[in-house]
This record gives sequence, structure tokens and C-alpha cells, in this order.
Amino acid sequence: MGWTELSSTNIQENIHLFFDRMNLDQKTKLTLHPEVGEGYVRRFLPRYDMEVVVSDYTFYRSQSISLSTKSPMVELNFCLKGERGISVQGKEHQLLPGLCSLQFMSEVEARFEYVGNEPFYMLGIGIPVSTFHHFMEESNGQRSIEFGQVLGKQSFRIFQEKLSPAASVALQRVMQYVAKPGTKKIEMETGVLGLLSMAFQSFLLDSETASVPLSKRDKEKIAQARVIMLECMVDPPSLPELSRMIGLNDYKLKTGFKAMFGTTVFGYLREKRLEKALFLLQQGEMNVTETSSAIGYTNTSYFAEAFREKYGVNPSVFVRRSSK
Repeated sequence: MGWTELSSTNIQENIHLFFDRMNLDQKTKLTLHPEVGEGYVRRFLPRYDMEVVVSDYTFYRSQSISLSTKSPMVELNFCLKGERGISVQGKEHQLLPGLCSLQFMSEVEARFEYVGNEPFYMLGIGIPVSTFHHFMEESNGQRSIEFGQVLGKQSFRIFQEKLSPAASVALQRVMQYVAKPGTKKIEMETGVLGLLSMAFQSFLLDSETASVPLSKRDKEKIAQARVIMLECMVDPPSLPELSRMIGLNDYKLKTGFKAMFGTTVFGYLREKRLEKALFLLQQGEMNVTETSSAIGYTNTSYFAEAFREKYGVNPSVFVRRSSK
């Protein structure tokens, strides 16, 4: 939970309250009080029911800020630098760099913890419940997911996962819109809708991923699986083999890996193979065939197709451009 506690009737109500707690001047670009820290918060309204907030600041000393939200809302956060602790209903949560967090809340009391002299950088997107329900409607007018269904008997629920490669690209595009003077609202809205769509799909619409319970030990085993796949990139184990290696059943491995890293086991491997291929080709010491073999592709044509799909250019053309 962050800067964008929105009401379906007055989307400014809660955010003004939070900014008051933060000693921020109420302007388009809100600056931190010089006695508290340095930095700013920038607000964007791509449309009437959507608030986008970019936070970039550093507190001089560790801070603890309490807030009671006034209206139910849905918030999507991308932590890019630093970390922030959140305490809600006696439960502690952390926003860490590289994490995507989707939060559902009704009226709750929360406490935010900030570490002193640590830069914090985050993009937050907030929408009211009515807009969330609109997004969850199918073409026949039926609603697949209800806000109350997600919360259940709780007043706060958070989903978190590592940024997927696709989400990272979409987030980068939105941050470019934020930095570019004269960005059109339609550009910002389109980019933000893309991020929301990917988050809803990953956390809510993929029922297996949304429901899988992971203990701390499960997460350690899944992290171990990721390391094994990277170390065995050329000749990776099959999913059943990987499950046996880490001591976790293949169902929990599949769903847990998707929950933690935003993609399948072999989808992740494919991305890392192509990232290594890009690095190797940039070094200029291997040709396309050698690079294909070095990352585990036995068929150079398949490698070229995957490389072109990810980077928009054939590897042979990329080599020629890099050598100029």
C-alpha cells in the first residue's frame, strides 16, 4: 500500500491525507520538506479514475508513518530502488526492488516504515473498486472476479512476485512517458492499462498461481531450481528431474515458480538463454552458430527465430551492426 488510496467518488481524498502525513506540499510535483529529507513525488491523472504516482526521495532519518485509509481501492506498485515496510493488521510486508505488488484494501490502519538515508524509488497505480469491477467484466457483461471475493473476510490482501521480462519492458515504457515532457494522456493510459492487465492476469486470472501457498522452505527450493536451470542452461533437466533435485513436487514447482518469477520454468530459461546470447554476440568472439550452441540451442534456425522474436532483429543482422 502506498500513495494512491483512491475513492470511487473522490479519488483525491486519501492521497491528500497521506501527503499531509509525509510533509509534502500539495502541488503537481510534491517536494519533501527540507527538514525531513530530499526528493519528490509526481502525480499523473491519465483519466478521471486512475492515479499514477512516481516517488523518488530519501529520508534523512528512519521514519514510521501511520495512516487510516478512508475508501476501498486497488493499488499496483513497482519498487525500483530501496525498500519500504508495511504493517497491516499485525502482519508485516516488504516492498523490495524488483518486486511487483498488487494490493486490495478496504478501510484499514497501516504503518509505513522507511530506512533513513536510503533512496526510495517507486511507481504506484491506484484505481477505485468500481474501475476494478469494470476491468473484470467479460464481453457478455458477466463479472469474473469481485473485489469482495479477493478480500474475503480480510480488509487487506497483497500479492507479490518478481517482475517478469514482459512487465519490465512495459514498466520501462511507462517510466519513459513519465520522464518525457508533453506526454499525451492516451500514451500514459495505454501503458498503465498494460501493466494492470499483466498484473491481473498473473495474480488473479491464473487461478493456479493465485492460490498456491508457498512456505519459506518452498521458496528456497524454488530459488534453488532457478539457479540449477541457469547453471545447466545448455543441457537443462526436465521438470520431473528438477522436481526430484530440489525435493518439491512438480505441481508446486510449476505454480510456485510462476508466482515468484512471473513466468514458467522453461519460459524463464528461454529468456536467460537469449539474454546470454545477446551478450555473447555483443562481445564479437562467437558467430551465430557458435552462440546458438553455447546457450543450448541445437537448431540454429530455432535460435534465430527466438532471438528475432525477442529483440526484433535476426542475430546475423545484429552481428553485422555490432561490428560496424
